Amino acid sequence: MSTRTPKVTSLLLTRRARALHRYLPAAIAGDDTGVHQARVASRRLREAVPVLAGDLKHAGKASRKIRRLTRALGTVRELDVSLQLLDELSASDQLSRPALQDVRLHVVEERDRRRESMLSQLADVNAEKLERRLKSVTDALDLDESQAWRQALGTRLVNRAKRLVTAIDTAGQLYAAERLHQVRLACKKLRYGLELAADSGVKAAAPIVRSLKRTQELLGRLNDLQVLQTHVAAVQAAPTGRAVPHQGLAVIAGSIEEECRRLHGRYIAQSEALRELAAAVPLQIVPRLARPTRPLKMGLRRPRKVTGKAGSSRRSAVGKSGSR
Repeated sequence: MSTRTPKVTSLLLTRRARALHRYLPAAIAGDDTGVHQARVASRRLREAVPVLAGDLKHAGKASRKIRRLTRALGTVRELDVSLQLLDELSASDQLSRPALQDVRLHVVEERDRRRESMLSQLADVNAEKLERRLKSVTDALDLDESQAWRQALGTRLVNRAKRLVTAIDTAGQLYAAERLHQVRLACKKLRYGLELAADSGVKAAAPIVRSLKRTQELLGRLNDLQVLQTHVAAVQAAPTGRAVPHQGLAVIAGSIEEECRRLHGRYIAQSEALRELAAAVPLQIVPRLARPTRPLKMGLRRPRKVTGKAGSSRRSAVGKSGSR
């Protein structure tokens, strides 16, 4: 009986592969929570495979399949969030219920259209084949004595930290949706890389991950509100046959804009601290990657229940933006 101790690389990849395997069946069945969790898991795998596996056999094909899967799962995500935000707005007595309902109908129509496309793409996903391919990569990692992944991850962290600093500087203090979106994406990519570092035993990465997650949640909600703004604008621009008070839509748009400005102010207040965190990654985290340490506990969290009718668990599926 073999007593070989699994390598840290295979442990890191196995943990992420199991998370995808856990949620993918529910996602393929169209369950909202399964779709969301499988998408998050696929993103973490997209980060892990090229760093940990490099040029190992099957790694390239696995990465391409995971990338296609992530794209397929993302087609309805933002619309699920828009529906949740409309639920929140419905609690206000200051906003027109008929106007909110008309925006909801617009979002639901678009969501149903995208959902058909998503389910069609997911129907072509061979979950068992993907699992076998990832298992082959994991087995190869157990036999690989190379520590090249440490340098690969270090290089990636340096580049992503620089991109975040650049994105923050480019965004400045102006309220510009696309520039803020780039800051959010840079935060997310750096965070996923730092999660690998933290799980491999670099404890100093964990508090930076938490800080990045908080900023990602803040900017994620801002982005979600901006997406909802586009749906409100689409209803405003619709033919006049719609039985919606124009003033009611204007009040909704104004309420969303006010919240966006408030969130932007919160981001500005913490942007300099965020910049300092990103600048510290090459100095404080990357050098520690070069020194093998004991990996953090690789136990998997208790799986969330994802059974039930598709659409029945939208609220849990579209929680904090930072969990993306």
